[in-house]
Amino acid sequence: MSENYQKRIEIIANRSIQEDLFEAFEKREIVKHYTLVPVAFGVGRQGPRMGDHIWPEENFVLTVYCSEDEAQKIRETVNEIKNFFVQEGIKLFEISL
Repeated sequence: MSENYQKRIEIIANRSIQEDLFEAFEKREIVKHYTLVPVAFGVGRQGPRMGDHIWPEENFVLTVYCSEDEAQKIRETVNEIKNFFVQEGIKLFEISL
């Protein structure tokens, strides 16, 4: 089966929302194929995420190659999660292929 990948979506978010995000994707029947980097460290607008005793929180990175239709559904889903978890860092980056 030939896939029509038009977009690359990369989501970087606090690990505390990972389960909620995947449950939302499952409800919408999207993001069935992806690459997950389960632990990522860095500094963003919400502050450091270093996984140590000073900055204990951690991020994850999710990469998805998808069609434009699926990309739209992913954006909508991420926005819903962001509106619910306003204090957590959740970023979506999108590249057209």
